[in-house]
Amino acid sequence: MDPRLSAELELAAVPPEELVRRLYRLALRREPEPEVLAETAARVAGATLSRAALLADLVAADEFARVRLLDDAVAFAAWARSAGERPRELRGPGGSDERPVEIPWCLARYSGEPRVLDVGYAFAEPVYLAGLVGLGAAELVGVDLAEAEVPGLRGVVADVRSLPFADGTFDVVFCISTIEHVGADNERYGLEAAPGGLDEGLRQLRRVGGRVLVTVPCGEPGDHGWFVQDDPEGWRRRFRSAGFLVFEEEVYELGDDGWRSATEFDATGVRYGERGPGASAVLCAELHPRTAGTVLREGVRRLRHGRGE
Repeated sequence: MDPRLSAELELAAVPPEELVRRLYRLALRREPEPEVLAETAARVAGATLSRAALLADLVAADEFARVRLLDDAVAFAAWARSAGERPRELRGPGGSDERPVEIPWCLARYSGEPRVLDVGYAFAEPVYLAGLVGLGAAELVGVDLAEAEVPGLRGVVADVRSLPFADGTFDVVFCISTIEHVGADNERYGLEAAPGGLDEGLRQLRRVGGRVLVTVPCGEPGDHGWFVQDDPEGWRRRFRSAGFLVFEEEVYELGDDGWRSATEFDATGVRYGERGPGASAVLCAELHPRTAGTVLREGVRRLRHGRGE
């Protein structure tokens, strides 16, 4: 039988409701709302909406554009890991938040460590969570004030300022656009937490983890109620105070031509939400525990790369 005919007959045999569910999961990575499911399935059953037309409508939606943007970012990070690359100077389109640059920047720097912690997983992008699970770590734990079920990840409900893990439990920690919310007003997430303590959260990450891959909003310093923003030097001071050495960092800024690496970043006038739906700039950093050994190795590394002072 012609393979095309076989595929056509197979699709024709799928009940309308199941067909709609499959296409939504494929294109938008979610289930359709109940009323949308009922209405769309009725149109498919009544032949007023073809299968191809439904798929075309889904992939033309803004929601699909974001799914593809993040899917491409996670796929790029997977390629970079397989090629042994540590990508810099990433790009993201204008009108998007910082996820298309911060997610691949961090995921690309995973080096196969067996024990992984993700901080703030409960409200993370599903595409990112799938990429996180896809790392294949022997132990993958997520910690958050909220509870969420993610297959392949063990969720722990806890405050990052008092993590219920022993010293050095994890080899690498991912903390993407999360640490700035610690101790802030989390009412928009339906959560409550005691105020303050961002720096204590960083110290806890230093205590339980090895390398930390972190991203934070960058720009004019300020407390916005539900998060804190700082300039690059302000974040560096916080990282150092918590006992970290900044092994690598890169600032990305949202401009007229989209997200670009900002080698000469000026935080003056860079305010959250004024250029797009999220941060106007983001600092991506790899942090290592600050010890005599790591300081010595970093000094040697900088000299070899011509960056010694």
